[in-house]
Amino acid sequence: MNIFEALRCDHDVQRDLLDQLTATHGQSERREKLLRETRDALVHHENAEEKYFYVPLMNADLTQEQARHSIAEHHEIDEALETLENTEASSPAWLMHAKKLREIVLHHLEEEEHQVFQQAGKVLTETEKRELADKYRREMNEQARGE
Repeated sequence: MNIFEALRCDHDVQRDLLDQLTATHGQSERREKLLRETRDALVHHENAEEKYFYVPLMNADLTQEQARHSIAEHHEIDEALETLENTEASSPAWLMHAKKLREIVLHHLEEEEHQVFQQAGKVLTETEKRELADKYRREMNEQARGE
């Protein structure tokens, strides 16, 4: 597995969680559980992706600007997530904030998969792609275990 496949796999999980989250109604255990799962999936992914995908891309002229832009989008996602977490789950504004988070994340994933991956494919060797995937997966597993 290379870094692109590893990231896409987690992107699919994020899309699914966001779809489920925005389909919830009112304050419920399901909504709270999905919000926790979504937050963990997004935050763990951001942490590992920045370390094992974007930091290496910062070292290449071709991908430096795009890597910085993507990291800035991670901060935008964090802010939208924080707004959602600070909104009462029974409030009508909650669903609006959840949909905004979904919109921001989907934009980021689309841009990453269709622009960043193509540029990164030009600067990373096949060996680097595999090694980065291994490090990324290891980091994701450690975060999932709370290490």
